[in-house]
Amino acid sequence: MSIEEKLNNDIENIDTLKNEEINKDEYIAKLNDDLIVQKKKADEYFEHLKRNMADFDNFKKRIVKEKDNLHFTITSDVVEAVLPILDNFESAIMSECSDDKFKNGILMIYTQLKETLEKFGLKEIVSLGEEFDPNLHEAVMHIEDENFKERQIVEVLRKGYKISDKVIRHAMVKVAN
Repeated sequence: MSIEEKLNNDIENIDTLKNEEINKDEYIAKLNDDLIVQKKKADEYFEHLKRNMADFDNFKKRIVKEKDNLHFTITSDVVEAVLPILDNFESAIMSECSDDKFKNGILMIYTQLKETLEKFGLKEIVSLGEEFDPNLHEAVMHIEDENFKERQIVEVLRKGYKISDKVIRHAMVKVAN
């Protein structure tokens, strides 16, 4: 029953009350009871609305977090796939070449590639001379040398990289015992 219908019905009931001379207090008590029932329904709807709004807010936060995680994962995967290319450019730059123009071209491509990867947050893990950290380094060789501290990295065999605090590739290192 709509509000208008209920009001029209109540007006008719008031007219009927006048005609039938029914106790007005009983009618007011009935209206109060109806009001209490309607208030309870309204409160239930309002609580339901608040719960739905909270659920939707949590959903939005979860979607944003999942989107950020997905973006980071995709970026890391692409960068990790490109790292061997970066290694090959470094090897090409270190090798002997009699053609300076060719070598400068290789150097320019290497520089451009490295700058592009840095824009995505790629950072080289500084290793040489540092203490070995299994979270950042992969020890593939050990040497006994009293000139170095224990667990000191004496040679980097393959550079390691990270994005933010996540290691994309561990540095392959030689460690002193």
